[in-house]
Amino acid sequence: MTMEELNKMLKIKNNQSVELKDITVYKYTDFYQLVIELLKKSENHCLTYFAYKTGKDLQCIMAIGDDKNHNILVLSHVLKSDEKQELASLSKEIFALHIFEREIHENFGINFIEHPWQKPVRFAHNRANQKMQINDYPFYSIKSEELHEVGVGPIHAGVIEPGHFRFICNGETVLHLEIQLGWQHRGIEQLFLDKENNLQRNLLAENIAGDTVIGHTVAFAQTMEALADKQLSEQRHIERALALELERIAIHTGDISALCTDIAYHFGSNVFGILRTAIINFTQFWCGNRFGKSLIRVGGSHFPFTEELKEELLNVLLKFETQFEEMVDITFRLPSVQNRFDFIGTVSHEQAQMIGNVGLSARMSQIERDIRVSHPNIAYQKFPYETVTGEKGDVFARFLLKKKEVRKSIAWIRNLMGNYTFDALPNEKPDYQLKLKPNSFAISLVEAWRGEVCHCAITDELGKLKHYKIKDPSMHNWKALELSLRNVEISDFPINNKSYNLSYCGHDL
Repeated sequence: MTMEELNKMLKIKNNQSVELKDITVYKYTDFYQLVIELLKKSENHCLTYFAYKTGKDLQCIMAIGDDKNHNILVLSHVLKSDEKQELASLSKEIFALHIFEREIHENFGINFIEHPWQKPVRFAHNRANQKMQINDYPFYSIKSEELHEVGVGPIHAGVIEPGHFRFICNGETVLHLEIQLGWQHRGIEQLFLDKENNLQRNLLAENIAGDTVIGHTVAFAQTMEALADKQLSEQRHIERALALELERIAIHTGDISALCTDIAYHFGSNVFGILRTAIINFTQFWCGNRFGKSLIRVGGSHFPFTEELKEELLNVLLKFETQFEEMVDITFRLPSVQNRFDFIGTVSHEQAQMIGNVGLSARMSQIERDIRVSHPNIAYQKFPYETVTGEKGDVFARFLLKKKEVRKSIAWIRNLMGNYTFDALPNEKPDYQLKLKPNSFAISLVEAWRGEVCHCAITDELGKLKHYKIKDPSMHNWKALELSLRNVEISDFPINNKSYNLSYCGHDL
């Protein structure tokens, strides 16, 4: 890539909007070469790649995170309605793009030549091929008298969302796992267009994924604020980051509890479950809801953080940290825990890089991918966060990372509490009447507890939402769970699955 080409490419920052005319539209052959050259560099990764109708034509936009220079590179191409509806597949060269191309194929019928396997992603209600039914999903299979298939789901025991897991096994050893989702496609992205009131959209954002209320709602609020050039106070941004870290502590602690449950260590399961409750109870004390619903609002807040809340939070964290450290140290040292977690479900650094893992699923394999560091907002610029990584990419690495990230989040909050005074800001209330700029594009990235959440929005000539695109980190990371089951016993599936705790509904938009 020449310097002229690089300079021509649009570079923006996180939580920024630009006019659509500023996004360079390339010929697909040039787009193809640029994307390959960019994504073969380890400091870059694809944040999102999606298509939307503009008149009769189809415009595709890709956002690439330049994690070294804190930039977002935005580039585009257009497929005319009178052109053959096919494109050379980028996935042949950059495998991490397979899921994005599959989604575009499913939604718009575009044929990606030499794609590894153009399978449906979600079975959206408005998919291009209405004849393709979920029961016709083309699973990979091996014809053999020695091998057998095991199907799990889509209906599961206990409280869990629908998803189908198809194992190909040799005895008890898993040779291949394929995960089929799309059983409850809710049309969330379309609902963002149907609902023109930002309060309604705010409520939708809270329900994209029930365990990531803060992560998705912060991304939504920042996207709308970027489209309206709405500037919030530093304190509002800091409050949102604080809520994100509390959500991270609560979910990671709950995940450690669930891992203990799956190996029948009930003492650890109970204690970590109780500790998680202490954190979500503080969130309820703050805003009236344990999961943070109603806390994050476009343009402001009904529940500003106060010095009184600071004192209460520090007391909660002091008690939590003492008990968490004692319990996690006991759990970490138990031979029975080490035996069940160590070297189980390994994903190598090379595999994680190839499939485009994000969040904890990337960091478990020594990939320092963290939006708080690579594309920080105001809060993380003022109070920087230092990423922690794992080495082996196995269940034990995922367990240890959750433990370490809980510690880091507590340390980050303590640093914030000790160096920031929360003021009663005058009338910075939510603003649901924001006037969005016409013919514009905005993007917001948030490092939620599971990994990077990405929201994009496009407006029409009247400033109304024309397209809304959501990417949950699970879209990248389900492939890691599939890979981590290869050559392990099928009985190891529950702890592998729980160690990731990926989202069904966040993927099934």
